[in-house]
Amino acid sequence: MTESQYRWVIVAAGGLLGCVAIGAMFSLPVFLLPISRDTGWSVTGVSGAMTIGFLAMAFASMAWGSLSDRWGPRLVVLTGSAVLAAALAVASQAASLLQFQLVFGLVVGAATAAIFAPLMACVTGWFDTHRSLAVSLVSAGMGMAPMTMSPLAAWLVSVYDWRTSLLIIAAITAALMIPASLLIRRPPALDRPGLVASPEEADQSSMTVAQAIRSRPFIILLLTNFFCCATHSGPIFHTVSYAITCGIPMIAAVSIYSVEGLAGLGGRVAFGLLGDRLGAKRVLVWGLLLQAFAVLAYVFVGQLSEFYLVAALVGFVYAGVMPLYAVLARENFPLRMMGTVIGGTAMAGGLGMATGPLAGGLIYDAFATYTWLYVGSWGIGLGAFLIAMTFKPFGRPQPALAAA
Repeated sequence: MTESQYRWVIVAAGGLLGCVAIGAMFSLPVFLLPISRDTGWSVTGVSGAMTIGFLAMAFASMAWGSLSDRWGPRLVVLTGSAVLAAALAVASQAASLLQFQLVFGLVVGAATAAIFAPLMACVTGWFDTHRSLAVSLVSAGMGMAPMTMSPLAAWLVSVYDWRTSLLIIAAITAALMIPASLLIRRPPALDRPGLVASPEEADQSSMTVAQAIRSRPFIILLLTNFFCCATHSGPIFHTVSYAITCGIPMIAAVSIYSVEGLAGLGGRVAFGLLGDRLGAKRVLVWGLLLQAFAVLAYVFVGQLSEFYLVAALVGFVYAGVMPLYAVLARENFPLRMMGTVIGGTAMAGGLGMATGPLAGGLIYDAFATYTWLYVGSWGIGLGAFLIAMTFKPFGRPQPALAAA
């Protein structure tokens, strides 16, 4: 198989790995109320496991990305897959809230981080043309989680208790992710010393990692991704619980995730095509503005059909903008440090994602309503849009913001 053909195998494997990894971690929103009712742990406490998970993803992302630059993506992704499956199994047997928070949050979150940044860095290195589309297709695989893993989790917990359900998900994770990890290969350009991977690479050849992480484009990418993810993390995590409080049955409420995920598939492909044609920055900026008003629309819904409509819009937009950060990173930084750079943006995104679950839980416990969660998300989304407006791509290294 030629390199031009095998790069699509990388995309397919990446999509599967992302789907299962993200789906396994996001089974927690489905299990949120069953866990709370079975154990007596508070909704805030169980939600805290997700917050810890996002924090662990954040702080582990740059480390895993740097390791993938050094060791190659296959070993890192394989390690993360094995640890993720084991951690899910252990979490299913947790005897206390603290144990559950540490295992599901700390270990599952850190293991999931080993999948995203190395995969995205790998895919950007395999593609010089159709890069936005390729990255978006991998992200689309991740977007399949709400249509596959979430309904599976909902069905399992309706038949079994949450512990058995989570153990089954751990077994599925191991069976699918470990074999798929073996298909991942390092980008060919990194195995050929002296080869220029892309036109922009020649101008970036002298850039060091220290210069990269202090540069204005990198810092703006981090800030934008943080506020972007903080915008949609709360609405994503608490939508099922919000729908249930509106009187919608659980299975029907979980189907909202499926609608959001289906719309996200279209959003990823559409934004990928638009990114290749109009430029990643332009599409990202206007997508962020639309995202802010999309999450605000949840304030005005109460019926299942209304939830479907808003979820479709939110899913289309937030899923569409997320892959564009990797494209902007690849356009501005050398391939040899892609794992570190994309790991850094993923770190910022993980910190942003960590704000939503806990904030939403605190808001609901305090006011018995999710209204202020969505209003706050709207304001944060406007901030992401304004920050993204200041991003200025460069083809050659620029002075760092601070002296070394």
